[in-house]
Amino acid sequence: MSFELTEDQELIRKSVRELASKFDDTYWMEKDLAHEFPREFYDAIASGGWLGMTIPEQYGGHGLGITEATILAEEVARSGGAMNAASAIHLSIFGMQPVVVFGSEEMKAATLPRIVDGSLHVCFGVTEPGAGLDTSRITTFAKRDGDHYIVNGRKVWISKALESEKILLLARTTPYDDVTKKTDGLSLFLTDLDRDHVDIRPIKKMGRNAVSSNELFIDDLRVPVEDRIGDEGKGFQYILHGLNPERMLIAAEALGIGRVALDRAVRYANDRVVFGRQIGMNQGIQFPLADSLARLDAAELILRKSTWLYDNGKPCGREANMAKYLCADAGFDAADRALQTHGGMGYSEEYNISRYFRESRLMKIAPVSQEMILNFLAANVLGLPKSY
Repeated sequence: MSFELTEDQELIRKSVRELASKFDDTYWMEKDLAHEFPREFYDAIASGGWLGMTIPEQYGGHGLGITEATILAEEVARSGGAMNAASAIHLSIFGMQPVVVFGSEEMKAATLPRIVDGSLHVCFGVTEPGAGLDTSRITTFAKRDGDHYIVNGRKVWISKALESEKILLLARTTPYDDVTKKTDGLSLFLTDLDRDHVDIRPIKKMGRNAVSSNELFIDDLRVPVEDRIGDEGKGFQYILHGLNPERMLIAAEALGIGRVALDRAVRYANDRVVFGRQIGMNQGIQFPLADSLARLDAAELILRKSTWLYDNGKPCGREANMAKYLCADAGFDAADRALQTHGGMGYSEEYNISRYFRESRLMKIAPVSQEMILNFLAANVLGLPKSY
């Protein structure tokens, strides 16, 4: 059993770290406060060829696995960019997998090279205000009309909708009451985000403000049949293909935030002198930070196991969910303890710790809550009765 990264993986870590370090805390704080998309960072990542990491080589990508993608995601978050940086590129790194696996050749040829070069922004439209995590209950409906579908409905918490040209959209094509299995009758589309038929309204939120979250009101959006991914009614199965990798990416981003928060806390504890001594000499400071180090290291191990399983074609649902759960907890705890270490200055914006705190808290909610992960583990791993 080897825990070492390959030479190529170490090179990815080193190269991404060097690139991301060019965008300092001041850059990210200014983007966050201005609610401004980090276009310079996005363009730099695209120019470096990193957006195409998991896209097949025939479409201009590198054809690498989720292990390499999580290394990139961790380093981007660890640079201090946290979730503002990670969310700017998250969907491009792995979110197009339903298109890669199930899309038509024409769709792949038209979109994947543009994902690689960064010219195409895509948002992911699944969540709805009346359905939450119960995806089978979404009500956005796509009605067939000749060679088009007419889509009406509402989506919420759609990241990057303001910047996006296209949307990966999940909609019902068969009413809920007419299907035998509740997850049947959902279809997935990759289509233009036509502003004449989609009203995009940003949501005010507590953090990660350089990347918008939005509510979408869809009114008679015409979607060509060729924009459908795969078969009608199989959309839920297609998005499942990307759920485990998404949990791994989120876990890596949480890990990165925890690492940078811990680094900043240690630096401050070594530099800050109170009562004639470094505060880092006090066990009340040392013990929480050392505990966070242990928890981050342990969480990273289950993340590495989950990505190895996925890349080797083995079942990984248990490990992917555990990785997201443990990394999100460890990352937030590290950010919380870093803030406490800074005392009053942690609550200020000067040291950026409050930004790490806000953004790490998101990881315990999105894309799936900690409680829903425990539901999954209880029912699918322990064999307990399903609770919902």
